[in-house]
Amino acid sequence: MGNSAVKQHFETAQRTGVLKISQKRLKDFPPQLREFPNVLRTLDLSENHYVTIPELIGKFTLLKHLNISSNKLVALPEAIGGCTKLETLNAMNNVITAVPLCYANLRNLKTVNLSNNLITEFPVMFGGLTHLDMLDLSRNKITTIPSAAKDLYCTELNLNQNQISSIAEELAECQKLKTLRLEENCLQITSIPTKILSNSVISNITIDGNLFNNKQFTELEGYKIYEDRFTAVKKKMF
Repeated sequence: MGNSAVKQHFETAQRTGVLKISQKRLKDFPPQLREFPNVLRTLDLSENHYVTIPELIGKFTLLKHLNISSNKLVALPEAIGGCTKLETLNAMNNVITAVPLCYANLRNLKTVNLSNNLITEFPVMFGGLTHLDMLDLSRNKITTIPSAAKDLYCTELNLNQNQISSIAEELAECQKLKTLRLEENCLQITSIPTKILSNSVISNITIDGNLFNNKQFTELEGYKIYEDRFTAVKKKMF
């Protein structure tokens, strides 16, 4: 990335609050950001070669949109927990293994995409975030949906292509969860809690690619109640 290109990007960002320096094959965090004024609302560092993002990112407290996807990140900076205006976080396509607990402070989050990483534990710190609408954890290494997941407010939870073999029945207590994606996991038919089918607001469950077939799913206790919810939602859409 040439000096003139760098200068132009940063000059524009001071006026617009938008800095996009993706696809530049960068390995080192741009030194210009160390002295950059706190004006950024959108920062796109995607498709580079970052292994780490320094803690100084936390100084950009006005950030609403952060894209650090498609790098080589092994960890998420704890400093992002101080960016409390953040609405969208995209860190997909990295090698991240965990999510910092302090992300529970990100009260304005609406969309989180952590797809295609190496996360092993369900990130319960996203529970209680009342504005969170979409949580994408697909293509990770998660094995269990814990009881604490009941505190999620998202309408869609994507857990496709993980290693899930256990689902806490408390997931049925999610107040807004409508779509639950569980394709290509390690679920047995006995792993599907009856409560999710018979006593939740979930109206769309995708389960292909697990250790049971669709006929077994339709024969579960509570399936008819779930099917009625699914049909009612479909009718509202047309």
